[in-house]
Amino acid sequence: MKIKKEFLFLILILFFAFFFRFYKLSLIPPGLYPDVAINGNEAFFSLKNKDFKVFYPENYGREGLMMWLIALSFKIFGISILSIKIVPATIGFLTVLGLYLLTKEIFSPNQNFSEKVALFSTFFLAVSFWHTNFSRIGFRAILLPFTLVFSFYFLFKAFRKKSIFNIISAGIFFGLGFYTYTSFRVAILILLPIFIFFWLFYKKEREQKKFFSFFFVFLFITFFVALPIGLYFLKNPQDFISRTAPVSIFGAENPVKEFLKSLILHLAMFNFYGDQNWRHNFSGKPMLFWPVGILFLIGFFVSIKESIKILKNKNLSLQIFSHLLLVVWFFVMLLPGILTREGLPHSLRVVGVIPPVFIFSGLGAFWVYQILERKLKKNLVVLFVTFSFLTVVLIFEFNKYFFVWAKKPEVKSEFTQEYVTMGEYLNSLPKDYEKYVIVNRGGKPVSWANEIPMPAQTIMFLEISKYREIKSKYLLPEDIEKIKIDKKGVILLMVPDQELADRISTFLSGGVWKREKEFWVYEINFKND
Repeated sequence: MKIKKEFLFLILILFFAFFFRFYKLSLIPPGLYPDVAINGNEAFFSLKNKDFKVFYPENYGREGLMMWLIALSFKIFGISILSIKIVPATIGFLTVLGLYLLTKEIFSPNQNFSEKVALFSTFFLAVSFWHTNFSRIGFRAILLPFTLVFSFYFLFKAFRKKSIFNIISAGIFFGLGFYTYTSFRVAILILLPIFIFFWLFYKKEREQKKFFSFFFVFLFITFFVALPIGLYFLKNPQDFISRTAPVSIFGAENPVKEFLKSLILHLAMFNFYGDQNWRHNFSGKPMLFWPVGILFLIGFFVSIKESIKILKNKNLSLQIFSHLLLVVWFFVMLLPGILTREGLPHSLRVVGVIPPVFIFSGLGAFWVYQILERKLKKNLVVLFVTFSFLTVVLIFEFNKYFFVWAKKPEVKSEFTQEYVTMGEYLNSLPKDYEKYVIVNRGGKPVSWANEIPMPAQTIMFLEISKYREIKSKYLLPEDIEKIKIDKKGVILLMVPDQELADRISTFLSGGVWKREKEFWVYEINFKND
């Protein structure tokens, strides 16, 4: 009966996870941010040219797994913004399931404890604004918590059950992690305490040979899976740090001061003041709903207390060690944020802390649940209080994301809805129109797009989604003399600019300037003689 009840609760939680990640996915968030659009564009060209890269060097460089998955989505669902979003939404949903499996596994010696903590943790993740948001965008960072939860789930299960299949699975997932997001690289540090613990555990049981066989199989599989991207970085060492170098604290005048500032801001982001970027968060709000934030703190200090026990008493209990693992995981995956000095606190760079944060929240919830059981001594009352609280959390998070945050004008702007409008406008024009886009917005140049800055990537994707190619010609403001329109055409300015408009009118007379919502268009229609 317990298993059946737990299974029903899990199914309900997974329903919430699915709903939060797929409900109105085509509409929320609005627009298509250029960093996501370039993922779609490169996925399309990789699919078209059968040229899949382990690392895509444009836009400061990105590991390839997200582009491969988007290409697969295009193959199945067609080329569209929704097809891009389906990938992170699916990964986010699977991460919720993975967190349940991981939590149950690491606390497996105590079934009642592991079941309840796993269900609480999974629920908080399922309805979390933070994880829901990144599950609906298209940033490759969402792959990081996914690979981490399944890597450690299979790794713990392999050592506990002495299963070669699980150790191979762990190696595959950990190896794939190097193709997800730059922050994954520090996850290697989490492996050290895991291997030390299981070495001592197996040594106690006089099974050192079995430990080493598992250890080397894991290393071999991880090395084999990660080898292609490792070889790429050996040949292109500049790309290994291209993403991190510009924002590193080590480039500051006073790295120690920047480190302490970043540390404090990132530790405070969960309960006091969160990421200010509207794309990442409800600007400035804590990353956790305040009651969940309190439970997180309770769970965190419970794990700190248990970790001190294992360090003092050298207790080899798997459940006690799991607390130490969570603490190590939390601080290690905060490092990619702590070691930077831009956009602080930065919830995207520290996305790898999401699993331990919500397991801490689950631990805190179970701690409070036990107190209620002792004080109230009536199961029905405890269940009523628990489900009432969880319902409040669910309603609050749903309202916050879908009704409050989603309707903010800042969100529409941050996700560059105006670029989508430009792309839709160009797609609506007759086929015989010659189309030019003047990219008078700054941004990282993209080499395969003739050094046109990143903002144009969104418009390009809209064209690709309709025509399977880039139809318009994209020019920088200094290159307007390259414009040649023989009969009918338009020149679109990404940013209204009177001086630039006058230059275009002088260079190519006979047209009419029109306002199209957020942008200006110069329309030309030369009649035949």
